[in-house]
Amino acid sequence: MPTEKQQNNFKPAIVYLILSKQTEQALELLAKNYGVEVPKLKVGLPKGHVRNAYGTYSSQTRTISVLDSDTLWNPFVILHEFYHHLRSKSVDKMHRGTEKNADKFAVEFIREYQAAAAKAAADKGS
Repeated sequence: MPTEKQQNNFKPAIVYLILSKQTEQALELLAKNYGVEVPKLKVGLPKGHVRNAYGTYSSQTRTISVLDSDTLWNPFVILHEFYHHLRSKSVDKMHRGTEKNADKFAVEFIREYQAAAAKAAADKGS
Protein backbone atom coordinates (compact mmCIF):
# COMPACT_ATOMS: atom_id res chain seq x y z
CA MET A 1 0.00 0.00 0.00
CA PRO A 2 1.52 3.36 -1.01
CA THR A 3 2.20 5.86 1.75
CA GLU A 4 0.29 9.15 1.83
CA LYS A 5 3.40 10.96 0.60
CA GLN A 6 3.72 8.55 -2.35
CA GLN A 7 0.03 9.05 -3.19
CA ASN A 8 0.44 12.84 -3.02
CA ASN A 9 3.44 12.65 -5.35
CA PHE A 10 1.90 10.25 -7.87
CA LYS A 11 0.41 12.79 -10.27
CA PRO A 12 3.43 15.14 -10.25
CA ALA A 13 5.71 12.12 -10.74
CA ILE A 14 3.71 10.96 -13.79
CA VAL A 15 3.94 14.41 -15.41
CA TYR A 16 7.65 14.58 -14.58
CA LEU A 17 8.27 11.19 -16.22
CA ILE A 18 6.48 12.27 -19.41
CA LEU A 19 8.37 15.57 -19.55
CA SER A 20 11.59 13.60 -18.97
CA LYS A 21 10.91 11.48 -22.06
CA GLN A 22 10.01 8.41 -19.98
CA THR A 23 6.45 8.14 -21.28
CA GLU A 24 6.43 4.32 -21.36
CA GLN A 25 7.35 4.20 -17.67
CA ALA A 26 4.63 6.76 -16.88
CA LEU A 27 2.05 4.65 -18.73
CA GLU A 28 3.17 1.53 -16.84
CA LEU A 29 2.72 3.31 -13.51
CA LEU A 30 -0.65 4.74 -14.56
CA ALA A 31 -1.89 1.32 -15.67
CA LYS A 32 -0.72 -0.29 -12.43
CA ASN A 33 -2.31 2.47 -10.33
CA TYR A 34 -5.67 2.21 -12.11
CA GLY A 35 -5.64 -1.58 -12.50
CA VAL A 36 -5.73 -1.68 -16.30
CA GLU A 37 -3.37 -3.11 -18.88
CA VAL A 38 -0.64 -0.86 -20.25
CA PRO A 39 -1.73 0.73 -23.54
CA LYS A 40 0.52 0.47 -26.56
CA LEU A 41 2.18 3.69 -27.69
CA LYS A 42 2.74 4.57 -31.34
CA VAL A 43 4.11 7.59 -33.22
CA GLY A 44 1.92 8.50 -36.19
CA LEU A 45 -1.82 8.93 -36.29
CA PRO A 46 -4.03 6.23 -37.82
CA LYS A 47 -5.12 6.75 -41.42
CA GLY A 48 -8.11 9.03 -41.77
CA HIS A 49 -7.31 11.23 -38.77
CA VAL A 50 -6.91 14.89 -39.47
CA ARG A 51 -3.55 16.45 -38.77
CA ASN A 52 -5.04 18.87 -36.24
CA ALA A 53 -5.25 16.04 -33.68
CA TYR A 54 -2.19 15.58 -31.49
CA GLY A 55 -3.22 12.15 -30.32
CA THR A 56 -5.86 9.45 -30.62
CA TYR A 57 -6.83 6.32 -28.75
CA SER A 58 -7.97 3.11 -30.40
CA SER A 59 -9.90 0.86 -28.05
CA GLN A 60 -9.76 -1.99 -30.60
CA THR A 61 -5.94 -2.13 -30.48
CA ARG A 62 -5.59 -0.46 -27.06
CA THR A 63 -3.13 1.98 -28.59
CA ILE A 64 -2.37 5.61 -27.93
CA SER A 65 -1.15 7.17 -31.18
CA VAL A 66 0.55 10.56 -31.22
CA LEU A 67 1.14 12.95 -34.10
CA ASP A 68 4.95 13.00 -33.86
CA SER A 69 7.83 12.13 -31.54
CA ASP A 70 7.68 15.53 -29.79
CA THR A 71 4.10 14.78 -28.73
CA LEU A 72 5.33 11.68 -26.88
CA TRP A 73 6.55 14.09 -24.20
CA ASN A 74 3.41 16.22 -23.97
CA PRO A 75 1.75 15.35 -20.65
CA PHE A 76 -1.62 16.80 -21.64
CA VAL A 77 -1.92 14.66 -24.78
CA ILE A 78 -0.64 11.46 -23.14
CA LEU A 79 -2.86 11.83 -20.07
CA HIS A 80 -5.89 12.82 -22.16
CA GLU A 81 -5.52 9.70 -24.31
CA PHE A 82 -4.79 7.51 -21.27
CA TYR A 83 -8.13 8.66 -19.85
CA HIS A 84 -9.83 7.25 -22.94
CA HIS A 85 -7.92 3.99 -22.41
CA LEU A 86 -9.00 3.96 -18.78
CA ARG A 87 -12.64 4.62 -19.61
CA SER A 88 -12.91 2.18 -22.52
CA LYS A 89 -15.02 -0.75 -21.49
CA SER A 90 -13.12 -3.95 -22.22
CA VAL A 91 -16.23 -5.87 -23.27
CA ASP A 92 -17.37 -3.72 -26.19
CA LYS A 93 -14.25 -1.52 -26.42
CA MET A 94 -16.25 1.70 -26.70
CA HIS A 95 -15.15 5.02 -25.25
CA ARG A 96 -16.88 5.69 -21.97
CA GLY A 97 -15.44 9.15 -21.30
CA THR A 98 -16.10 12.48 -22.89
CA GLU A 99 -13.47 14.82 -24.27
CA LYS A 100 -14.29 17.27 -21.47
CA ASN A 101 -13.60 14.63 -18.81
CA ALA A 102 -10.40 13.55 -20.53
CA ASP A 103 -9.27 17.19 -20.51
CA LYS A 104 -10.12 17.51 -16.79
CA PHE A 105 -8.18 14.31 -16.02
CA ALA A 106 -5.06 15.62 -17.79
CA VAL A 107 -5.31 19.12 -16.30
CA GLU A 108 -5.60 17.71 -12.78
CA PHE A 109 -2.26 15.91 -13.17
CA ILE A 110 -0.59 18.99 -14.64
CA ARG A 111 -1.93 21.31 -11.91
CA GLU A 112 -0.61 19.00 -9.20
CA TYR A 113 2.77 18.92 -10.96
CA GLN A 114 2.83 22.73 -11.15
CA ALA A 115 1.89 23.03 -7.47
CA ALA A 116 4.61 20.56 -6.47
CA ALA A 117 7.17 22.40 -8.60
CA ALA A 118 6.19 25.76 -7.09
CA LYS A 119 6.42 24.30 -3.58
CA ALA A 120 9.84 22.79 -4.32
CA ALA A 121 11.05 26.14 -5.66
CA ALA A 122 9.71 27.97 -2.61
CA ASP A 123 11.30 25.43 -0.25
CA LYS A 124 14.61 25.76 -2.07
CA GLY A 125 14.48 29.55 -1.80
CA SER A 126 13.88 29.59 1.95
